[in-house]
Amino acid sequence: MRRSDSRSDSTGGAERFEYLQTLVTEFQDTDSGEAKEQVLANLANFAYDPKNMESLRELQVTDLFLDMLTEENQNLVEFGMGGLCNLSMEPQCRDLILQSSGISLVTDCLSSQREETVLSAITTLMNLTTPQSRSDITAPAIVQCMLRFSLSENPRLRSLAAVFLQDCCSREQVARAELQMQGQQTAVGIPLPKDS
Repeated sequence: MRRSDSRSDSTGGAERFEYLQTLVTEFQDTDSGEAKEQVLANLANFAYDPKNMESLRELQVTDLFLDMLTEENQNLVEFGMGGLCNLSMEPQCRDLILQSSGISLVTDCLSSQREETVLSAITTLMNLTTPQSRSDITAPAIVQCMLRFSLSENPRLRSLAAVFLQDCCSREQVARAELQMQGQQTAVGIPLPKDS
């Protein structure tokens, strides 16, 4: 039974779930690309609030965000990646992303031409790092990509890549990646996003 004195629950609980459910249904039912983008941006924002995590998990919003990462529409990719970035801070959501082959989908977003998508992808990879997932997240290709980003003229990208290299990688991994890169200066790697 609901207690009448719990004011904080009036904006939360069942009403919050129903509202989020309405958003998910609207996203799935609409044919308008613009409406999809708007709803997805809203869902990504709601994913920032820990109070919404349980509802978002129940509504399988993690899967919805993951599905967006392979869309042609770059706005959907950006908002999906932003939503995942927010969700990945919560341990249960992080585990859901890892179980859904999320690392490879997120890694693919590192080659986006959009700065926000790339920044969200790097942050998500850091959030997804666990003792079990670390070896996948610090694979040589990803470490080399972060080394390239750490040389970017874009200060946000440069700083975030440096944090990734410091927090997620061992010195040996970084040194090995630097050596490999010296040997393949002409190789085509993951391109840097255009500075906006």
